[in-house]
Amino acid sequence: MKLPRRQFLHLAAGAAALPAVLRIARAQTYPTRPVRVVVAATAGGPNDILARLIGQWLSERFGQPFVIENRPGGGSNIGTETVVRAAPDGYTLLAISTVNAVNATLYDKLSFNFIRDIAPVAGIIRASNVMAVHPAVPAKTVPEFIAYAKANPGKVNMASSGNGTTPHVAGELFKMMTGVNMVHVPYRGGAPALADLLGGQVQVMFVTTPASIEYIRAGKLRPLAVTTETRLDALPDIPTVGEFVPGYETSVWYGVGAPKNTPADIIDKINKEINSALADPKMKARLADLGGTVLALSPSDFGRLIVDETEKWAKVVKFSGARPD
Repeated sequence: MKLPRRQFLHLAAGAAALPAVLRIARAQTYPTRPVRVVVAATAGGPNDILARLIGQWLSERFGQPFVIENRPGGGSNIGTETVVRAAPDGYTLLAISTVNAVNATLYDKLSFNFIRDIAPVAGIIRASNVMAVHPAVPAKTVPEFIAYAKANPGKVNMASSGNGTTPHVAGELFKMMTGVNMVHVPYRGGAPALADLLGGQVQVMFVTTPASIEYIRAGKLRPLAVTTETRLDALPDIPTVGEFVPGYETSVWYGVGAPKNTPADIIDKINKEINSALADPKMKARLADLGGTVLALSPSDFGRLIVDETEKWAKVVKFSGARPD
């Protein structure tokens, strides 16, 4: 049977619109069951804390539990691979951070490509590290430290929480851009590294702000600079490294990802709710207490940040010759 032209066009238009209708319906009903949020680290760390804060917010807004599942090991690669292999339906998410961008180059043989296999959903915060020295170190400014380190090659020990961690690569970037020679001393975690810095066994560390700020206020550590592009509200009198080393900037960022091919409408829905959380005054205050500034981005903008950070840290990892512990 031959359909009249007008009826045929009407049916064709309806068929073309059907996928869009289905997408809208799917986004409106999501989620209909609990959502798993994989944290590729142990409980109690910043990624875990942030995932639980955002997970609680999403649970309240969506009326379904956002369940945190800690999958530590392999420098975060075990948990990441779990999400890479999960169904792309919006019911498995990944708490991601700077470490994922570093690992892309740090590890030679990964079973996944982070940029290709994880879809960016939303940012949460960006936080600074502090270039802090033991009070016995005579340098009181970044230029004085550079001069001191160059006058004492191989005698300045730089602590980190492990190979490829943010304190490590922040220090390596500083070495690369200033030409100073510091001996990297990796520890198995931030706590023992900070303990030896406080005890004077090592001289400098690019330590996270939440871990160091109380020791700085007590005079047990001397902050030379913060690593972000701008000064911190929590430490307004402390300059940035970039004020003395033009172009230097490092920060720790945290966010949420999903398996590739997760429907864009679901990603957009989660992104909208996370950005609503970041605009909430109480949430912003809680995140500020953790030493972070909100990172409210669209999925595409967050994706560009991840690509830029991956390229940046690839250069640093290759310069330093860093390898996994």
